[in-house]
Amino acid sequence: MAHSARRDSPELPDLSLLKRLARDQLIYLLEQLPGKKDLFIESDLMSPLDRIANVSTLKQHEVDKLYKVEHKPIVSISDQICFLIRPRIQTVKWICDVVNADKAAGKFRRYKIIFTPQKFYACEAVLEEQGVFGDVTTDEWAFYLLPLDEDIISLELPEFFRDNFLAGDQRWVRTAASALHLLHSLFGPFSKVYGIGRCSKMTYESWREQVEQGEQKARHAEIGNVFLIDRDVDFITPLCSQVVYEGLVDDIFRIKCGCVEFGPEVTSSDKSLKVMLNSQDKVFNEIRNEHFSNVFGFLSQKARNLQTAYDKRRGMDIQQMKTFVSEELKGLKQEHRLLSLHISASESIMKKKTKQDFQELLKTEHCLLEGFEIRECISFIEEHINRQVSMIESLRLLCLLSVTENGLLPKDFKSLKAQYLQSYGADHLLTFSNLKQLGLLVEQQPGETLTVMESKVGKLVNDRTAGKLTDAFSSLAKKSHFRALSRKLNLVPKSDEEYDLRVPRDMAYIFSGAYVPLSCKIIEQVLERDGWTGLEEVTRLINGHEFAVTGADPQSKSDAQRIILVMFLGGCTFSEISALRFLGKEKGYKFIVVTTAITNSSRLLEALLDNNV
Repeated sequence: MAHSARRDSPELPDLSLLKRLARDQLIYLLEQLPGKKDLFIESDLMSPLDRIANVSTLKQHEVDKLYKVEHKPIVSISDQICFLIRPRIQTVKWICDVVNADKAAGKFRRYKIIFTPQKFYACEAVLEEQGVFGDVTTDEWAFYLLPLDEDIISLELPEFFRDNFLAGDQRWVRTAASALHLLHSLFGPFSKVYGIGRCSKMTYESWREQVEQGEQKARHAEIGNVFLIDRDVDFITPLCSQVVYEGLVDDIFRIKCGCVEFGPEVTSSDKSLKVMLNSQDKVFNEIRNEHFSNVFGFLSQKARNLQTAYDKRRGMDIQQMKTFVSEELKGLKQEHRLLSLHISASESIMKKKTKQDFQELLKTEHCLLEGFEIRECISFIEEHINRQVSMIESLRLLCLLSVTENGLLPKDFKSLKAQYLQSYGADHLLTFSNLKQLGLLVEQQPGETLTVMESKVGKLVNDRTAGKLTDAFSSLAKKSHFRALSRKLNLVPKSDEEYDLRVPRDMAYIFSGAYVPLSCKIIEQVLERDGWTGLEEVTRLINGHEFAVTGADPQSKSDAQRIILVMFLGGCTFSEISALRFLGKEKGYKFIVVTTAITNSSRLLEALLDNNV
């Protein structure tokens, strides 16, 4: 049932090296403050830190007590305090308050601030303004990359999306470039670098600067090709409901740093349980990329196989039983525990999705993607808003309608917006402004139905009119053009054909055969064509900033050439990762996905809510 890999698939490089490097550097920085010390950690760094250095490791290096940064007076009595924080001005101001309060009370301590992944000038300026620059030492922990699995690496920077794409704050671009530089220095040199999107272009240029400034060492490459892609190139995919197992687990239980917390409804006890979800979990590894409709069948077959393995012990003599207990029993018990957990998680998902009229929701999404029965879809969305089913879900459907239709008709836009604000509160006006800025929820302007014919018309008019047209087109910079892209790239398979989800024929299986993710389709096409030739119309519709650069000489037919590093700037969904794994198995590639953070429709839209301002 799980997609079988081609036998000639290349081996992935060992990404655990990234963890060892990060741990060694952190230990070195802690030792720069000799003696016992208390460590204050920013809350969103706690989970990533736990994957790198656990409490016992920190204790070995004279960390006495651990505290969470809570932006209130501290209770630590230690003479030495270390702060492990993101470079955020609000947190730096709080540290200044702590230092100044100590000075006012006549307490003298040593303070060290470790910024991760890097420190910004603005943070040092705050220390200077508050008069504590000379009282603290600052350092950088270059913890750019956290391997979540053998083929997934995260920068764990969820704020990257809002900061870069909404606020236009490009400070994280250099961070992404430094992460790429680290991968290049460990697993490069890269033969070819492809990219699409403004942020990707800037990241590539910043990375090239770092490569030219550093030493060039001849190495045997382990990663051949790199693809950089901006999240705003494809908003459709994260707005669609996920139906692969890993994506559904993320949507319902929220996977954080590769770890999920299953509540009592899954554990069948009064306690919650944290579970690491990666390829080490054999049961999960076989179902993570599967369409949810196949999961129960697989799990019941697995249960039968497990029972057969247990039944083997009947009729064994003492020596055979001894061998069975020492070699197999522990593994079978572990597998049995994981199997029970995933069966319970699947049942919980089924219950929640049945409650939500999930089939009706999927049908509406598929109609939007195909461009059929749009009036019925709008009625469904109106009912969803008026019943106040879910604020984020209603917003997701509105955005999906807008992006697939290249904007809403003025009367629909006004009506739906008014209904949303009445249902969920007028304070969401700013949310609508944010969504408009990103092109996620917009009103069609008169004469904006031009798509494929724009360039042809432009050539037929005189210069003055062409100038006006160019101005009009630049105002469409944030428009979707989904229909034209869908036809050009065949993103929506013909609905009259039967799609067997047990034997997927293309990447559309991750959305029940209704839609091939645009981001993954672009990657497939560029790798097939070895560049952007023949995709000029596609890049124009995406408003692309595309590039393809040849770097180091590729070693002939080496395995490294079939290992592709895909870097999503602004977040990536588990559905896209599943699609790339499928593509890799079909074409004999192995993909390593690097993302600024794992995202889904909820996280994407929550980042744009007005209460984040």
